[in-house]
Parts: sequence; structure tokens; C-alpha cells
Amino acid sequence: MKSWVTKSGYKIIRVLSGRSNVFLLTNGEKNILIDTSISYLWGKLQRRIEMLNIETIDYLVLTHSHFDHAANASRIKEKYKSTVVIHMNDAQLLSKGETVIPKGTVLFTTLLVNTLSRFIPKSLIKYTPCEPDLLIDSDYCLKAIGFNSYLTHTPGHTEGSLSLIIDDEIAIVGDAMFGVFKWSVYPPFADDRSRMIKSWEKLLNTKCLIFLPSHGSANNRSLLEKNFRMLQKGLGNVRKVNNF
Repeated sequence: MKSWVTKSGYKIIRVLSGRSNVFLLTNGEKNILIDTSISYLWGKLQRRIEMLNIETIDYLVLTHSHFDHAANASRIKEKYKSTVVIHMNDAQLLSKGETVIPKGTVLFTTLLVNTLSRFIPKSLIKYTPCEPDLLIDSDYCLKAIGFNSYLTHTPGHTEGSLSLIIDDEIAIVGDAMFGVFKWSVYPPFADDRSRMIKSWEKLLNTKCLIFLPSHGSANNRSLLEKNFRMLQKGLGNVRKVNNF
């Protein structure tokens, strides 16, 4: 399992990859799980956590409420008695186990969303509801549980998307950006592209050098800066960023 270590010695482990990344942040005493992936990967997620000899998950942070991030939240909460954390704007969907498919950000994904929304039954993207324990509105500091880290609101992909800023060095960003293409961090889906780009600016205003998305590999700061500069000039440059 790929891992990163920050200047304060916090370890970030990518517990699951592929369909959706799941990360574990640990300081050796307290553990924070970020997202839970899709329902059918529950068995694999359990095995990976057991391989790490993790017996407690103090906090479960959900970057947003989509089924490929939150489907196993209720299981994690039940098994580990974790405090489930989500932004208040996504909390109601988590409580219902519902996913609202976001808009496409380019022509192809816009057409794809329009097609899927007509033909795919909602039952396929529903999941076991989970009642959150802690609702985030503004920045939320984690120093009280031993981390020089904080949660911050980075809307765009969803209204309630969250990012976790760790040691002002590494950010776990959910679907605020993608890491699938080496030349682009631009996600194929987002409810509000302009707010997403503003969230990039917010992330760039940290000192983070590495951005860990939920899909794909880590993005470096220079790539995010390059994409941000292009899109700052106008959303007409989306095609240049994506090279679709």
C-alpha cells in the first residue's frame, strides 16, 4: 500500500485504490479514515485495514456523499464506533443513502450524465444510510485529537465537498480534482465548475505540495497551478486542459 509521511511524522496510507481511493491518516495513536469506497469492496477494505493492524478508527471523514465514497460508512461506524464527519450540505444525502449524479464538465460527460440519469435505476447508486455525528460548516481544526491538520470546504463537485489539509503539506481532496491523466487535474463531473475552480485556488493558498484525489494518482502543485491558470482565464479553456 502506497504511503506518504509528513514533516510531523503523520503517515497517510492509501488503503484502497482502483475504483475509488481510500486513505488512512495516523499519528500512531489516533486514526482517521477518509472515504470508504463502493459497497462491493467492503470485504477488501476490511482486509486491508486488518493488514495494517488497525483496531480503532476514531474519525471517518467523508469528502462527500456519493455512493463510491460513502457506501460503507454505516459499516465502518458500526464496527469501529467511529465519529462520522461530513459537510452539512451533504449530510442529508448521507442520512438517506442517496446519490445525486453531478453534471458533466465537458460535452462527452454531459451527454453521458443525461443518458445515465434516464436509464440507470436509482437503486444502483443507493447505499445503506448513515447518520453523521459531526457536521462541518467552516474550517475544522483537528489539533484536539493530535493532528496539525484541518478540514476545509471545497465545493464544486458537490455542494458539500471537503478536503483535509495535513501539516500544510499534503491535501486529501476527494473529487475536487482527478489524478487519472498526467496532464490534467480536471474532473469529468462537477455540479458547479466555477466553484470548483475557486476551490482549487483555496487549495493553492495552502502550502501543500501534494494533492491526493479519490480517483487516480497524486497530483503535484505545479500541475494544479498550471491547470488553474488556464481555467482562470475562462471555462472556454477546459478542452485545452483535458485534451478531449
